[in-house]
Amino acid sequence: MPKFESLLTEIRSCRVCAHANPPLPVEPNPVLQVGKHAKIRIIGQAPGTLAHASSLTFNDPSGRRLREWLAVTPAEFYNVDNFAVTPMGFCFPGQDAKGGDLPPRRECAPLWHPQLDAQLQQVELTLLVGMYAVKHVLGAKAERNLTETVRHWRAYGPKIMPLPHPSWRNNGWIKRHDWFAAELAELRRRVDQLVTRDDTDIGIR
Repeated sequence: MPKFESLLTEIRSCRVCAHANPPLPVEPNPVLQVGKHAKIRIIGQAPGTLAHASSLTFNDPSGRRLREWLAVTPAEFYNVDNFAVTPMGFCFPGQDAKGGDLPPRRECAPLWHPQLDAQLQQVELTLLVGMYAVKHVLGAKAERNLTETVRHWRAYGPKIMPLPHPSWRNNGWIKRHDWFAAELAELRRRVDQLVTRDDTDIGIR
Protein backbone atom coordinates (compact mmCIF):
# COMPACT_ATOMS: atom_id res chain seq x y z
CA MET A 1 0.00 0.00 0.00
CA PRO A 2 1.41 3.46 -0.90
CA LYS A 3 2.58 5.53 2.06
CA PHE A 4 -0.21 8.10 1.63
CA GLU A 5 -3.00 5.52 1.67
CA SER A 6 -1.35 3.72 4.56
CA LEU A 7 -1.32 6.94 6.58
CA LEU A 8 -5.03 7.53 5.96
CA THR A 9 -5.79 3.96 7.01
CA GLU A 10 -3.85 4.50 10.25
CA ILE A 11 -5.66 7.76 11.01
CA ARG A 12 -9.10 6.34 10.31
CA SER A 13 -8.43 3.37 12.58
CA CYS A 14 -6.87 5.48 15.36
CA ARG A 15 -8.15 4.81 18.89
CA VAL A 16 -5.53 6.70 20.90
CA CYS A 17 -8.04 9.05 22.56
CA ALA A 18 -10.18 6.12 23.70
CA HIS A 19 -7.38 5.05 26.02
CA ALA A 20 -6.31 8.53 27.15
CA ASN A 21 -7.06 10.18 30.49
CA PRO A 22 -9.79 11.28 30.30
CA PRO A 23 -10.95 9.00 27.50
CA LEU A 24 -12.98 10.20 24.56
CA PRO A 25 -16.63 10.14 25.77
CA VAL A 26 -17.91 8.65 22.49
CA GLU A 27 -16.80 5.85 20.19
CA PRO A 28 -13.82 7.11 18.17
CA ASN A 29 -14.67 7.93 14.57
CA PRO A 30 -11.91 9.95 12.90
CA VAL A 31 -13.46 12.26 10.30
CA LEU A 32 -11.25 13.90 7.71
CA GLN A 33 -11.07 14.51 3.99
CA VAL A 34 -7.73 14.19 2.26
CA GLY A 35 -6.53 13.85 -1.31
CA LYS A 36 -2.92 13.76 -2.43
CA HIS A 37 -3.54 16.54 -4.96
CA ALA A 38 -5.70 18.88 -2.84
CA LYS A 39 -5.02 22.56 -3.55
CA ILE A 40 -6.76 24.02 -0.48
CA ARG A 41 -6.39 22.71 3.07
CA ILE A 42 -8.86 23.53 5.81
CA ILE A 43 -7.65 23.10 9.39
CA GLY A 44 -10.66 23.44 11.64
CA GLN A 45 -11.64 22.44 15.14
CA ALA A 46 -13.23 18.98 15.33
CA PRO A 47 -16.28 17.28 13.82
CA GLY A 48 -19.62 18.06 15.42
CA THR A 49 -22.44 15.64 16.12
CA LEU A 50 -23.75 15.56 12.54
CA ALA A 51 -20.31 15.14 10.98
CA HIS A 52 -19.59 12.41 13.53
CA ALA A 53 -22.81 10.58 12.67
CA SER A 54 -22.30 10.83 8.90
CA SER A 55 -18.47 10.55 8.84
CA LEU A 56 -18.52 13.53 6.48
CA THR A 57 -16.59 16.70 7.24
CA PHE A 58 -18.59 19.92 7.75
CA ASN A 59 -21.86 18.12 7.06
CA ASP A 60 -23.85 20.56 9.19
CA PRO A 61 -25.01 24.20 9.28
CA SER A 62 -21.43 25.34 9.93
CA GLY A 63 -20.41 23.60 6.73
CA ARG A 64 -23.16 25.32 4.77
CA ARG A 65 -21.97 28.70 5.99
CA LEU A 66 -18.36 27.82 5.25
CA ARG A 67 -19.25 26.81 1.70
CA GLU A 68 -21.09 30.12 1.32
CA TRP A 69 -17.99 31.97 2.48
CA LEU A 70 -15.91 30.06 -0.06
CA ALA A 71 -18.56 30.33 -2.81
CA VAL A 72 -18.28 26.64 -3.65
CA THR A 73 -20.88 23.94 -4.22
CA PRO A 74 -21.01 20.78 -2.09
CA ALA A 75 -19.64 18.82 -5.05
CA GLU A 76 -16.69 21.19 -5.27
CA PHE A 77 -16.13 21.16 -1.52
CA TYR A 78 -16.14 17.37 -1.22
CA ASN A 79 -13.84 16.90 -4.20
CA VAL A 80 -10.59 15.72 -2.58
CA ASP A 81 -8.59 17.25 -5.42
CA ASN A 82 -9.97 20.63 -4.34
CA PHE A 83 -10.09 20.50 -0.55
CA ALA A 84 -8.35 18.62 2.23
CA VAL A 85 -10.05 18.94 5.62
CA THR A 86 -7.77 18.04 8.53
CA PRO A 87 -9.22 19.29 11.83
CA MET A 88 -7.23 19.72 15.00
CA GLY A 89 -9.14 16.78 16.44
CA PHE A 90 -10.40 14.10 14.08
CA CYS A 91 -13.03 12.71 16.45
CA PHE A 92 -16.12 14.38 17.89
CA PRO A 93 -14.91 15.40 21.38
CA GLY A 94 -18.28 15.24 23.14
CA GLN A 95 -20.27 18.08 24.69
CA ASP A 96 -20.00 20.19 27.80
CA ALA A 97 -22.74 20.75 30.38
CA LYS A 98 -24.25 23.57 28.30
CA GLY A 99 -24.51 21.48 25.13
CA GLY A 100 -21.55 23.04 23.37
CA ASP A 101 -18.82 20.95 21.81
CA LEU A 102 -15.77 20.32 23.94
CA PRO A 103 -12.36 21.46 22.64
CA PRO A 104 -10.64 19.18 20.13
CA ARG A 105 -8.64 16.39 21.68
CA ARG A 106 -4.99 17.22 22.20
CA GLU A 107 -3.75 13.82 21.06
CA CYS A 108 -4.58 14.25 17.36
CA ALA A 109 -2.61 17.18 16.00
CA PRO A 110 0.86 16.27 17.39
CA LEU A 111 0.41 12.67 16.31
CA TRP A 112 -0.96 13.10 12.78
CA HIS A 113 -0.56 16.64 11.45
CA PRO A 114 3.22 16.50 10.84
CA GLN A 115 2.72 13.36 8.77
CA LEU A 116 -0.10 14.97 6.81
CA ASP A 117 2.01 18.11 6.31
CA ALA A 118 4.67 15.98 4.62
CA GLN A 119 2.14 14.37 2.29
CA LEU A 120 0.05 17.40 1.27
CA GLN A 121 2.65 19.02 -0.95
CA GLN A 122 0.19 20.34 -3.56
CA VAL A 123 -1.62 22.66 -1.13
CA GLU A 124 -1.47 26.31 -2.21
CA LEU A 125 -3.82 27.83 0.36
CA THR A 126 -4.40 26.82 3.99
CA LEU A 127 -7.47 28.12 5.80
CA LEU A 128 -7.20 28.23 9.59
CA VAL A 129 -10.76 28.01 10.86
CA GLY A 130 -11.02 29.11 14.48
CA MET A 131 -8.55 29.85 17.25
CA TYR A 132 -7.41 26.27 17.86
CA ALA A 133 -6.08 26.03 14.31
CA VAL A 134 -4.67 29.56 14.45
CA LYS A 135 -2.71 28.84 17.63
CA HIS A 136 -1.43 25.53 16.30
CA VAL A 137 -0.17 26.85 12.97
CA LEU A 138 0.73 30.48 13.68
CA GLY A 139 1.77 30.22 17.32
CA ALA A 140 3.44 33.42 18.48
CA LYS A 141 2.91 34.97 15.04
CA ALA A 142 -0.82 35.26 15.75
CA GLU A 143 -2.26 38.51 17.05
CA ARG A 144 -3.53 38.83 20.63
CA ASN A 145 -6.91 37.32 19.75
CA LEU A 146 -8.78 35.73 16.88
CA THR A 147 -10.44 38.97 15.79
CA GLU A 148 -7.14 40.77 15.28
CA THR A 149 -5.58 37.73 13.65
CA VAL A 150 -8.40 37.52 11.10
CA ARG A 151 -8.28 41.29 10.57
CA HIS A 152 -4.55 41.13 9.78
CA TRP A 153 -4.67 38.02 7.60
CA ARG A 154 -2.46 39.67 4.98
CA ALA A 155 0.47 39.47 7.40
CA TYR A 156 0.61 35.69 7.06
CA GLY A 157 1.49 35.56 3.41
CA PRO A 158 -0.48 34.42 0.40
CA LYS A 159 -0.65 30.75 1.44
CA ILE A 160 -2.36 31.10 4.84
CA MET A 161 -5.64 32.79 5.72
CA PRO A 162 -7.15 32.73 9.24
CA LEU A 163 -10.94 32.69 9.57
CA PRO A 164 -13.48 32.68 12.39
CA HIS A 165 -15.37 29.46 12.90
CA PRO A 166 -18.60 29.44 10.83
CA SER A 167 -20.65 28.12 13.77
CA TRP A 168 -23.96 29.79 14.63
CA ARG A 169 -22.34 30.60 17.97
CA ASN A 170 -20.32 33.23 16.10
CA ASN A 171 -23.34 35.03 14.65
CA GLY A 172 -22.78 37.89 17.06
CA TRP A 173 -19.11 38.16 16.10
CA ILE A 174 -20.00 38.30 12.41
CA LYS A 175 -22.59 41.03 13.01
CA ARG A 176 -20.22 43.11 15.13
CA HIS A 177 -17.38 42.90 12.62
CA ASP A 178 -18.95 43.93 9.33
CA TRP A 179 -15.50 44.39 7.77
CA PHE A 180 -15.22 40.59 7.59
CA ALA A 181 -17.85 40.43 4.81
CA ALA A 182 -15.61 42.59 2.63
CA GLU A 183 -12.65 40.28 3.22
CA LEU A 184 -14.68 37.35 1.90
CA ALA A 185 -14.38 38.77 -1.60
CA GLU A 186 -10.62 38.20 -1.51
CA LEU A 187 -11.08 34.73 -0.04
CA ARG A 188 -13.49 33.80 -2.81
CA ARG A 189 -11.17 35.18 -5.46
CA ARG A 190 -8.31 33.02 -4.22
CA VAL A 191 -10.49 29.93 -3.91
CA ASP A 192 -11.88 30.47 -7.40
CA GLN A 193 -8.34 30.36 -8.80
CA LEU A 194 -7.74 26.92 -7.30
CA VAL A 195 -10.93 24.85 -7.41
CA THR A 196 -12.24 22.72 -10.24
CA ARG A 197 -15.81 23.88 -10.74
CA ASP A 198 -18.64 21.33 -10.51
CA ASP A 199 -22.38 21.98 -10.17
CA THR A 200 -23.31 18.32 -9.69
CA ASP A 201 -26.09 17.81 -7.14
CA ILE A 202 -24.75 15.35 -4.56
CA GLY A 203 -27.71 15.71 -2.21
CA ILE A 204 -25.95 17.87 0.40
CA ARG A 205 -26.85 21.44 1.18
